[in-house]
Amino acid sequence: MADDYISLAQHLITLPTTPDQPAALRAALDIVEQQCAHLTIERFTHNNSASVLIYNRSVRPQRFRLILNGHVDVIPGKPHQYQPIIKNHRLYGVGALDMKANLAVLVRLFAQHAAVVDAPIALQVVTDEELGGFDGTYHQIMQGVRGDFVVSAETTNFDVVNRAKGILWLKIQVTGTTAHGAYPWRGDNAIVRAQRLSARLLERFPTPTRQTWRTTVNVARITTSNTAFNKVPDCVELWLDVRFVPDERDSIYHTLAQLCAPFAIAVVVQEPPLNTPTNHADVQQLAALTTQVRSKPARIRAAQGSSDARHYMHVGDVGVEFGAYGGGIASDNEWISIPSLADYYRIMQRFITEIR
Repeated sequence: MADDYISLAQHLITLPTTPDQPAALRAALDIVEQQCAHLTIERFTHNNSASVLIYNRSVRPQRFRLILNGHVDVIPGKPHQYQPIIKNHRLYGVGALDMKANLAVLVRLFAQHAAVVDAPIALQVVTDEELGGFDGTYHQIMQGVRGDFVVSAETTNFDVVNRAKGILWLKIQVTGTTAHGAYPWRGDNAIVRAQRLSARLLERFPTPTRQTWRTTVNVARITTSNTAFNKVPDCVELWLDVRFVPDERDSIYHTLAQLCAPFAIAVVVQEPPLNTPTNHADVQQLAALTTQVRSKPARIRAAQGSSDARHYMHVGDVGVEFGAYGGGIASDNEWISIPSLADYYRIMQRFITEIR
């Protein structure tokens, strides 16, 4: 059994499934489909992004009791990282942790057990999570895919992540008044105005010195169309990456709009936070099974980043992020613990087969 999902993970790692490699992404989906050929496979394509939904019914139900969500796309690595290595009970390679090994476990579990599970369950595999998941998971949701509970196989080191920050990407058009560079007092420098705005934003949302559960603002880019040394620029575009806690979901845009006045704001992305109640029965069950299998208490916690599970918040569904133990995500030494994958298999096997 272990050799099945380890070999599958190794095979997936050899594929350079970066966003600019559609053939490799398609090949990875083909491998997943081959593992689950005895089940119903529904294929989706949106903006040239492919995804699949595999389930244990002949016709897609109105709602699934459980959806297992995963992605095959990865953040690019160095060429040698696409040759997986096993060393000291660890599997190394691009996407080993995020999330090809976790996904391999879910694929093998689903192939082996989905057909005998009474409840309608699905395996959702996409190719664009690293780009935001809008053409994969979100597109499927817009096509009517619904689930009572979603488990995204993101790396969590066996913590059950039931909350994650929402995302707000903004472009601010900061204007000023142009003038000759020799007479700067005759103008109003838009770059300086953007700097003052940045300071105002960071005063309201100071950058933490350590991980903390509060809204943050990252000034991601400041650009101007000015190309001359001897000109006071009159236009700057400021990019903001805002990660907000669930309590500020309804107020964050208004707060930022007030801080950025009188400048024009364009919303590029506005994604809800993951916010599943801690006392939800499936959250408690997953934590209980993790505690039993690993003989140590499982944590239920919040995360700074996001996953495709957040897309289900748009339609009122709930879910968590949950994955095995590893480290070095997106680094030259990304790895996942092979013994922890065995635990992950046992936990998820019980969770899937005991679902009602």
